Amino acid sequence: MAEQGAEVRGSVYDWQNLMFLYNAAIKEVRTKLDIMSDEFQFIYQYNPIEYVKSRLKTAESIVGKLERNGYESTIENMVEHVNDIAGVRVVCSFTSDIYRLAEMIAKQREFTILDTKDYIKHPKKSGYRSFHMHIQVPVQTTKGAVPTKVELQIRTIAMDFWASLEHKIYYKFEGEAPDYISEDLQSCAKIVANLDEKMLSLNEAIMELEAQRKKEK
Repeated sequence: MAEQGAEVRGSVYDWQNLMFLYNAAIKEVRTKLDIMSDEFQFIYQYNPIEYVKSRLKTAESIVGKLERNGYESTIENMVEHVNDIAGVRVVCSFTSDIYRLAEMIAKQREFTILDTKDYIKHPKKSGYRSFHMHIQVPVQTTKGAVPTKVELQIRTIAMDFWASLEHKIYYKFEGEAPDYISEDLQSCAKIVANLDEKMLSLNEAIMELEAQRKKEK
């Protein structure tokens, strides 16, 4: 139940049961995404999803988040105040795919949307860009359905590459990177945003040409 000195207070059984629920919730979300992807491919001959990743937050990370927000490290606070213990990252080719996919997810009856955060239209100060959805998923157990929180992050390949580098830098310098590195990272974020915009425009131009050719046939 503890990692590197970090501990969430509660019984080992409670911790293991909770991790079981969060892991099951991830599986539920990934299965739904697979079905949506197959359906989209069947109807439109196009798949907006490039790949999907998932992870469970570590005990150390959970405790750190609770402490930063002024909460005691208990199982109850963990469930109530940490929404990203179960995380699923969906990577798309284009920014238009992100909003299309978010709209499709919001329409799923099994999911309850708790909140959304658009860091694409409103990037973080660091330059971070992504679309976040906090959802609740009913995990079916022998005792009935248990609503369980999952954080969905939807981003482009370029955004994911940038975020991966930012994550490494954050842990390398424990959140205190030298100014010149932070500034370079922000500059890269602008380059990524421009790249996404140009790639989307190029894709739209290609689609228009294809549509014209079909009409001419």
